[in-house]
Amino acid sequence: MGEWIPDILGDGFEQQTLPLGEDSEGELVATVVRSLPEAPRWWHPLIGHRDRRPLADVDVLYVHGWSDYFFNRRLARFWTDRGARFYALDLRKYGRSLRPGQTPGFITDLAEYDADIGAALAARGDATGRRLVLLGHSTGGLTLSLWAARHAGDVAAVVLNAPWLEFQLSAARAAITPVVELQARFWPMDAAPQVDLGFYSRAQREVADPDDPLETNPEWRPEKAMTVHAAWLRAVFAGHDAVSRGLGITAPVCVLLSQRTALPTRWSPELTRADSVLVVDDIAAAAVKLGSSVTVERIDGALHDVFISQKDARDESYARLARWVDGWSAQTA
Repeated sequence: MGEWIPDILGDGFEQQTLPLGEDSEGELVATVVRSLPEAPRWWHPLIGHRDRRPLADVDVLYVHGWSDYFFNRRLARFWTDRGARFYALDLRKYGRSLRPGQTPGFITDLAEYDADIGAALAARGDATGRRLVLLGHSTGGLTLSLWAARHAGDVAAVVLNAPWLEFQLSAARAAITPVVELQARFWPMDAAPQVDLGFYSRAQREVADPDDPLETNPEWRPEKAMTVHAAWLRAVFAGHDAVSRGLGITAPVCVLLSQRTALPTRWSPELTRADSVLVVDDIAAAAVKLGSSVTVERIDGALHDVFISQKDARDESYARLARWVDGWSAQTA
């Protein structure tokens, strides 16, 4: 077991570095951040302390999206207040795991993240009798969906926050794929044109809540999205193709999405109340192919990350999540 040390998020958060070997760019590590619930207050003279909170036997593993890392304290508190142990994974070459000289976020197969996820789960220590809930945002939602399909017996539930389950030009993906395949084979590091004008970052600043502040590191979560390379895009397309064919996830799935999409071609106040990254109707359609029990929650006024939207949409997102989680827990406890 590695060493838990204080995390940059401050009190209540610790991190552990997870060695993953090396690649052509040097040392590979992932980083897991944990937040543990407070000790139970209920006490009995014969059996001592017993945690009666609904998620006392639950471990949550969160995975971030593209050009991102874990920073949301309130999201962790949502789970720990219910008794769960919360773990967040900064994947290799992202956030806390990014090392000098590495290409941020670059990978050629999303299944390579099995090593990162496996190391994070091992860092929990003894998890006997505990239920595992996967929580993924955007590309992290795609990665965890694929992992859940390959590890059916290990997963009790999957919660996805605007998962990137389909390409934004879904009708053109089949036609684009051969071009991406060829480019990835011969020029894997070729960069796609930058289409992010920084409007999603601006929308987040516009709706920021001074009573619930979120501070991020601009080197780990830049104003404009990180460079997209051909081999990485091929890996994502392969994931989209797998989703389109059906993943067969056996655990219940909850997908939270904005009610609408807004195209980020120019700045508009509409971008503060919509998903400007994904085509949410296409994601909702793809979500039902994840498994046999899928709930889709559409939140009016939400951003791409529903949990950092303006206050009314953010509160509604947490309320919808609470309703689903509490119902799931009551049925499976």
